[in-house]
Amino acid sequence: MEKGKILNSNQLKLIAILAMTVDHIAWAAYSGYPTEILPLVMHIIGRLTCPIMCYFIAEGYHYTKNINKYTARLFAFSIVSHFAYIFFSESFVDAKSFIPFYYGDFLNQTSVMWSLAWGLVMLRVADSKKIKMPVKVLAIILICVVTLPSDWSCIAALCIMAIGTNRGNFKKQMTWMMFYVCLYVVVYFFAIDAVYGVLQLGVALSIPVLSMYNGKRGSNPKINKFMKWFFYIYYPLHLVIIGFSKQYFNSL
Repeated sequence: MEKGKILNSNQLKLIAILAMTVDHIAWAAYSGYPTEILPLVMHIIGRLTCPIMCYFIAEGYHYTKNINKYTARLFAFSIVSHFAYIFFSESFVDAKSFIPFYYGDFLNQTSVMWSLAWGLVMLRVADSKKIKMPVKVLAIILICVVTLPSDWSCIAALCIMAIGTNRGNFKKQMTWMMFYVCLYVVVYFFAIDAVYGVLQLGVALSIPVLSMYNGKRGSNPKINKFMKWFFYIYYPLHLVIIGFSKQYFNSL
């Protein structure tokens, strides 16, 4: 084993799940954009999740036996996750909240899974030998527009493309990822909240974590199969549980 490469994909996905859970508990427990130390630390921990998810969707693109089924699975997952995400979010009012743009602002109208699913499509387009460059550019722009209202906006999709098209060059993967994240930081800083804009730079903490990836799934086939489906179940389920918990405590 290469020195320092001590984490397999299952372990990295668990890190992403734990970080995500901490982040979402913070969003539920502290409304708005609090500046107390505890929620800030919890949200910084949460910045580990998205880049790890992006990385393994890009890896999945190279490893999957059926790219069409993989793409369809991500989109189906994004639809299920939409309802869980809206129920969990601060913008939830009633059943009409599930209708995009009915309530709330333009941003955060659906979960990051929408951007991740389109990110796989973006990677497929960018990596295609059959699609001409002008068509690629147009398709990437259109995907950015379509993913703009989701959590993490089009940044998650762009990160998947950057990681997938630069596979084998970790430094280049991370450089492009941080470039897109910095664009997100600027928009967040001026359009949403300055403190939480800077906080997005916590994504950089994922770089040393991802650098420890050894390129393997794990030694136990049963655990590998379980982990393949675990996140698909855990993501919407934990949002619904936190959403119900938040409503219960708010009613006391």
